[in-house]
Amino acid sequence: MKVLLHVCCGPCTIYPLSVLRERGMDVTGHFFNPNIHPFKEFKERLSTLEDYARQTKLPLVVDPHYGLTEFVREVAFHEADRCHICYHMRLEKTVAVATSMAFDAFSTTLLYSRYQRHADLISLCEDLSTKYRIPFYYEDFRTGWQHGIDVSKELGMYRQPYCGCVYSEQERYDKSLRKK
Repeated sequence: MKVLLHVCCGPCTIYPLSVLRERGMDVTGHFFNPNIHPFKEFKERLSTLEDYARQTKLPLVVDPHYGLTEFVREVAFHEADRCHICYHMRLEKTVAVATSMAFDAFSTTLLYSRYQRHADLISLCEDLSTKYRIPFYYEDFRTGWQHGIDVSKELGMYRQPYCGCVYSEQERYDKSLRKK
């Protein structure tokens, strides 16, 4: 099965890629992440992913456009729903690429993170699967959370401390916004 895997960064790709390959799937990564802020962070994540992709012979489809303007326009005044909006922007583009390039299914490394809204991701991916008539490959990649962390550290990969968006960056560093 040919799977297009939406990838957010190198470290989060490690475990999902290994699982999909163990299951005999032909995986291609798709980097489309207009949420990432600032621009230096976007470039660092893409560079780290490209290095890892070369090491693991992971083909990549990269959208190099820094889409922060579009992301902010979608999210402004809808901050409470920002994660869902962000997921939708990234995954709908991935599904469109998957269908145009005749992939058999799609998935996402967002399913690896303990910090993402797992149930929301599943629901959205199922909806997109129906809309675009392409199967969504689901697996709970969170089971390999520590494995991915350990391998990324062993490889000396750049590891980001927040999901990527300006809002999560502020939550990460502004002590008054940290969750209790």
